[in-house]
Amino acid sequence: HHFNSEAFLQGRGLITEGMVAIKANIRKDNFQAARETLGRVLHTLQDFYSHSNWVELGNTEPYINLIRPDRPLENLAVNTATCRDCASGTCPNSILPNILNEKKLTSGYMGIYSSTKPKKCSHGGAADLTSTTVPRGGINKDERRSDNVAFHNAAVNAATAASLQLLEDIRLAAGDNDFLRMMGIARSSVVCFVIDTTGSMSDDIDEAREVVYEIIDSKKGTQDEPSEYILVPFNDPFGPMIRTTDPDKMKKEISKLKAQGGGDIPELCLSGLQLALTGAPASSHIFVFTDATAKDIALKDTIVALIRSTKSTVSFFMTTASRRRRRSLGAGSFEDYKDLAVASGGQAIQVSKRQLPQATDVILDTSTSALVTVLQRARNPGKQETFPFVLDESLQNITIYITGTSITFTLTNPAVSQSNTEASGKLGTVQTVGNLRRIRLNAEKQTGRWQINIKS
Repeated sequence: HHFNSEAFLQGRGLITEGMVAIKANIRKDNFQAARETLGRVLHTLQDFYSHSNWVELGNTEPYINLIRPDRPLENLAVNTATCRDCASGTCPNSILPNILNEKKLTSGYMGIYSSTKPKKCSHGGAADLTSTTVPRGGINKDERRSDNVAFHNAAVNAATAASLQLLEDIRLAAGDNDFLRMMGIARSSVVCFVIDTTGSMSDDIDEAREVVYEIIDSKKGTQDEPSEYILVPFNDPFGPMIRTTDPDKMKKEISKLKAQGGGDIPELCLSGLQLALTGAPASSHIFVFTDATAKDIALKDTIVALIRSTKSTVSFFMTTASRRRRRSLGAGSFEDYKDLAVASGGQAIQVSKRQLPQATDVILDTSTSALVTVLQRARNPGKQETFPFVLDESLQNITIYITGTSITFTLTNPAVSQSNTEASGKLGTVQTVGNLRRIRLNAEKQTGRWQINIKS
């Protein structure tokens, strides 16, 4: 894994097998798995330049054969001494002259449990027991030291170029869109709607339909266009899950939804959400529309585990039905939905059915590329507290969401303040709907340290 002890064939095998796995995972939309494998592969690739004598041999370009299994690894320093003894451990270059002249490739031997090694270079450093066995010293360039500045810098440059070379190989195989999704840059990958279709949900379904239409129509052809749409209706029973990359098909499918049945409140909300989390790709944006608590609350821990493993964001739009609700002893509450939203980095928005069209602006805000969360905090019970955060010049379209009850707040930038009573102030515009305060900062924001004092 680190190209120690002249394990060149094995190290190259890890890289090339990893590249095959990355490309296969991208084809299957397993972007999280692809990204994790990429991290491991890049670590091994970069270690080659730090742990071998590639740059000591005068090379400045990457060793292309490391990512090409069809090419041989040539001129390896097999069965020959490679280093002279360095008693101080800080010799500028302890590679033997004949190894340098013949351009033979070697790497340092590493011993965590044993100091035994052949007459070869050591990796070096306090953790390497072989570094005290003749020939002493070490050739790793992991850190910049006074005795290895030039070689360290050369290794960094070669490792950087090699990383770009590997990434370009994957990009050409995957295509630009899937490559960006794998890298976590195209965050508008998938939009998923989990919708309660029981009898009282007619208005909510209409609003969800309008939001889907608006996302499709406003983002079509832009970098924010979702790569896939997923719809999971739940009633009794729940499902099926509908997946499509065709926006017109999603419009057609959501137009078929009708509110019917139900009545044995609560509903199977978490079963529908579980189907979405297991079926949607990692890092999806999932929006749940319901006016009922969950009768399958026993699934709550399972949902939290799925949220953590998939890194998907779940936001709930909870409305209150006009019909009288019967609570069963085994049912959850809207607080459970708030817990799940916090666990995922999403929102739990509670509004009347009449207010729902104003609340769904959140969906348009978050279905965008390059979305970042600067700060998220949850407190229960509420209290008065000040939360600092830093905004830099790279951020645009900044929105603050506060959900809770009996909220007052003061937002302060490096120069001025604005309170919750100012709907349109020096810092931004405040929209209040249900339990949500949505603050859109003005475009001419100030960079630096901001803070928001909240009392709830």
